[in-house]
Parts: sequence; C-alpha cells; structure tokens
Amino acid sequence: MADKKNKTINDRDEDRQGTKSGTEDADSSSRSKQVIVRPVVNAIRILKYLSDSGQPRRAAQVAKDLSINTSTCFNILRTLVAEDVLEFDPLSKSYTVGFGIVKIAERVMSEGERVSAARPHLKELAERFGVTVTLWRRIGGDRIAQVAVEYCTRDTRIQVSPGRRGPMLMGATGRLLATQIGKSKAEVESAFASIRWARPLDFDRYWDEAETAAKRGWALDDGFFYGGTTNIAAAVLDPSGAFAFSIVATMFRGQYDDPTIARMGDELKALGQRLTSVLY
Repeated sequence: MADKKNKTINDRDEDRQGTKSGTEDADSSSRSKQVIVRPVVNAIRILKYLSDSGQPRRAAQVAKDLSINTSTCFNILRTLVAEDVLEFDPLSKSYTVGFGIVKIAERVMSEGERVSAARPHLKELAERFGVTVTLWRRIGGDRIAQVAVEYCTRDTRIQVSPGRRGPMLMGATGRLLATQIGKSKAEVESAFASIRWARPLDFDRYWDEAETAAKRGWALDDGFFYGGTTNIAAAVLDPSGAFAFSIVATMFRGQYDDPTIARMGDELKALGQRLTSVLY
C-alpha cells in the first residue's frame, strides 16, 4: 500500500515537472513578481502541522516546532479558531483541527473519505480519555456495522476486531436506538430477547436505560454486552434528524468513576452533533 501511495505521489510530481518544462521562463518571471504573505503561509503551515500530528498542541509548542514568533503564532491560532478552522480546548489550552476545514472539502469527498476525516476527532477523544473509540453505522433494517476504530497510545488498552457487525439493539448503541426506531415497546422486547448478553440483563432495566439515554443524549452499557468493559455511545444524525451512526467509547469496567463517565458521555454527544457536518 505504501508503494502504491508513493507511486501516485511520484506520478503527480512528474506531471507538474512536465508542465513546468514548457513554461519555465514564464514561471521564473512570474515567481519574481509574486508577493508572499507570510501570515498566510504560517497559517497553512500550522494547519498542516496540527493535521499531521493528530494530537492537541499548545500555542507555545506550535510556535517552537514551526519556528514562528510566539505572539504571531498565538494571533494566527486565535484567528483560525474564530473562523472555525481550529478548535480550542480551554481546559488543556490546546488546539486541534476544527470541522470548518472539513466543510470546505466535504462536497468532493466520498463517504469513505468522510469517515477518514472523522478519524482525527475519534483519535483525539481516545487519547484524552485513554479509551478505544469506534464509529458504527446502521445498515439494513436491524443491524449495525463498525466502520472505524481509533486507539489510545497507552500500554494497556482494549483492542477490537475490525468490521464487527451485530444487532442494532445491542450494547450502548442499542439503548440509543430502542426508543427512536418507531417500534412499540413489545416489539423492542421481542428483538431484545434474541440478543446474547455477557451477563444477565432484564428488559425492564434495559428499557429504563434506553429512556434515560433519550433524555440525556448518550447511553451506557456497563459490561452487559461485552464482559469486563464499559461502553458509552452517542448518536450521529443525518441531515433529516434520523439516526445514522453511533460513536462508542470502550474502556475497562471500573476504569472511571461516574462523574468522569458522565463528562465523557456529554463530550461524545457534542462530538456526534458536530460529526453530522463531516459525514453528510
């Protein structure tokens, strides 16, 4: 795959070189008259740097790594945040690539490319909380499929198999869907009965948790479907407001206390709302 990618890049380089050979004198003359706007150059360098790093960076670190004056770098970062091209986390005082940059390119992106564009945001959440983050898509009438996974870099982490599929009412995602798919409670209970759970779960508790999820915007499965793990899920809606994807954070059971789980759930909910503009 790497060879194929390199070949594509080389082919493009050759195309550019072929164009240049026929207009070398004109290009040389044109370049001598060009005006380089340094702040624009630095803004592009910052965007490339943050995109390549895939990690939040503080202003001082960006300025140091790119050899940009600290005050100038800060002003550029603040401008890019104002334009929704970067996002700023006030707690860590760090910057990441924002959804505005994705909106610019979304018209020419396939769904697969859009899922790829969502990956840095899944990765950032995975790193920040030390969890595994997956993206699931609803397929057919009653199933979901995993379309992306991002891991934290901790030595101990949960590894998942790629391309998993399952019944749409399973786990935390199932609780998101249970009250939103237009089925009666009896119909949901009938589908629930066919799901194999890792530990006993009665339907009344499942339904109560589904109703709670509908109110707060995120759902929790505490080791009932995947033994030994806790899973938090939030929805990504399509432009019509229908459920399309779910983002799931998977961690070891007992890894976090209830307040941290609630904070993670709220952050998943907010991320799901923003990902609509990336995936559609």
